Amino acid sequence: MPHDISIVLRPDEAANETAVVRAIARKIDIPTDSIRHYYITRKSIDARKGKVLVNLGVRVFIGEEKIIDERPVFNYTDVRNAMPVIIVGAGPAGLFAALRLIELGFKPIVIERGKSVSYRKRDIAMLNREHQLNPDSNYAFGEGGAGTFSDGKLYTRSKKRGDYRRILQALVDHGADPAILYEAHPHIGTNRLPGIITRIRETILQHGGEVLFSSRVTEIILDSGQAVGVYLADGQRINGKAVILATGHSARDIYHMLHNQSIALEAKPFAMGVRVEHPQALIDAIQYHGIPRSEYLPAAAYSLVHQVEGRGVYSFCMCPGGFIVPAATGTDEVVVNGMSPSNRNSRWANSGIVVEIRLDDLADYAQHGIFAGLEFQAEFERLAKQHGGYGVQAPAQRLVDFVEGRFSSNLPACSYHPGLNSSEMHLWLPEHIGFRLREGFKAFGKKMKGFLTNDAVILGVESRTSSPIRIPRDPETLQHIQVKGLFPSGEGAGYAGGIVSSALDGSIVADAVSRYVS
Repeated sequence: MPHDISIVLRPDEAANETAVVRAIARKIDIPTDSIRHYYITRKSIDARKGKVLVNLGVRVFIGEEKIIDERPVFNYTDVRNAMPVIIVGAGPAGLFAALRLIELGFKPIVIERGKSVSYRKRDIAMLNREHQLNPDSNYAFGEGGAGTFSDGKLYTRSKKRGDYRRILQALVDHGADPAILYEAHPHIGTNRLPGIITRIRETILQHGGEVLFSSRVTEIILDSGQAVGVYLADGQRINGKAVILATGHSARDIYHMLHNQSIALEAKPFAMGVRVEHPQALIDAIQYHGIPRSEYLPAAAYSLVHQVEGRGVYSFCMCPGGFIVPAATGTDEVVVNGMSPSNRNSRWANSGIVVEIRLDDLADYAQHGIFAGLEFQAEFERLAKQHGGYGVQAPAQRLVDFVEGRFSSNLPACSYHPGLNSSEMHLWLPEHIGFRLREGFKAFGKKMKGFLTNDAVILGVESRTSSPIRIPRDPETLQHIQVKGLFPSGEGAGYAGGIVSSALDGSIVADAVSRYVS
């Protein structure tokens, strides 16, 4: 039987195979040459006690012990002539639903409103360079979904919902760094994700699935209360034995489409706020206690949370060594988000800092019914457009100036390529958000000495943390509570909150589809 042990090393030792083997041998009290094989099962950095150490979990095979390959195995079959299942959306939920359907012997037909990764890159370049937004091909819409041009963070709390290791292994099989299998906070990087997404699409196509780009769904086809297909904007009808809705948190037209078809929706809590950017060197100094960051340590991250008058204020999608990008999907809004390359080597660190929004915070929007949160979100983004100068520029303010209610006469250098417009954000942010952000930043400054500084800048607005709408499904069958054969999935349906949890949900839903049609 293999031995599972934990060892603690300096960062330089953890990067040296010889040092790792010696540490294993000391831990088990055996000669180094008795170690036949080992692999790392988990890795995390501990900088809590004034020095930086690396914790490693290791599985060790000694002497003649049989080396066991415990990697998940994927059995993709040829499904060219198999029963078709429609998947609306080519984000993580949709793509991993497609992969799982192929394993189960069904033909996935993936319908994506945006473009493939290569063409999507051109539209994003135009957005950054010429400030021209394509509403169907941008940082939120297109092959791979909103996560394609992001940090590719893979941390998830959904480990009890299914075998998340299959998701990570599938990503490795399609080109991700194997380190994501054991890192405590794994990430892929925006420079690597597009290629991985492309290879996943190639796997789908090679095994007989279909992927339709620039194809927007405008209606779910119902027959006796059962979903049997979809209509596209060009009038084309696509038939299938079931429909998986995996459209992401920004596809607002899908919610209106469902509502117009009298398909039930639910309002749910969400969060909104701003994105804050610090010099990465400052975050490193805080988190590593002033110890210089060497080649053996990653750009430091942080995770912060504080309660202010009954609402959580917390960091979201923290991107060490990253960039802030324009994430709007409409021409009348400004939305910001963060991303990082795989080596996280930019000189900035950014994170969303957001405030929890509950349904009883939306009394002023009650006339919008189920869409109260969606309208509040949209109004928040229109305000950002107005105060950013009616372009793609983002409204911005130095952090201490925001907390103390002062106009910023100038702004620090920032990674946001379209540019900033100095704005008195403390005056126009909704008071229940602005007040809680100010109190939250004060608390964060106490938890991380140096965090509350005018060398940092806040940008508006961070509004797409999740959707204010849930598409309700039966907890047993995973079908919509009213419509048989309609399977809501992923972030847009309200059942996930990131790449891994969305991919896992898509895979779980594919299993449910198999049970439904079998």
